[in-house]
Amino acid sequence: MAADNSFDIVSTVDFQEVRNAVDQAAREITSRYDLKKAQAGVALEGEEIHLRANDDFNVSQALEVVKSKLVRRKIHLKSCRFGEVEPAAGGTARQTVTFQQGIPTETSKKIVAEIKRLKLKVQASIQGDSLRISGKKRDQLQEVIAHLKEMDLDVPLNFTNYRSS
Repeated sequence: MAADNSFDIVSTVDFQEVRNAVDQAAREITSRYDLKKAQAGVALEGEEIHLRANDDFNVSQALEVVKSKLVRRKIHLKSCRFGEVEPAAGGTARQTVTFQQGIPTETSKKIVAEIKRLKLKVQASIQGDSLRISGKKRDQLQEVIAHLKEMDLDVPLNFTNYRSS
């Protein structure tokens, strides 16, 4: 009799890579003439990116620089939650970008329903903000992974802790 195989589905963000992306974006923003004139800036505070400039347009320009650096560092933009551009002190504008860590409950339920729809002999269990998928056949687990990679979800998925016994 075959033993159980399993893997976890998580959604995490590597904040070291976010820090590197923000540092690169800050250097580009300070060297670009149009953004320097707009007094644009970007900073990482905790797990939030703060953008500022003298108007909405320049905040959005700075955001495009940040997005390009995040993508280059393999940070999926689906993990980002972009706040509204707000007026700030001195007639300037600002925007905050936060990150989704973990899989929201609604998305977890959608993933479990999709796995059940596949009618494979695997079990999916929600464990807080992650999921554990287990089954007897490795092929079926790989089929689940392939199917989930094709789904268009609101968060990027990472497949970790593959255990084969």
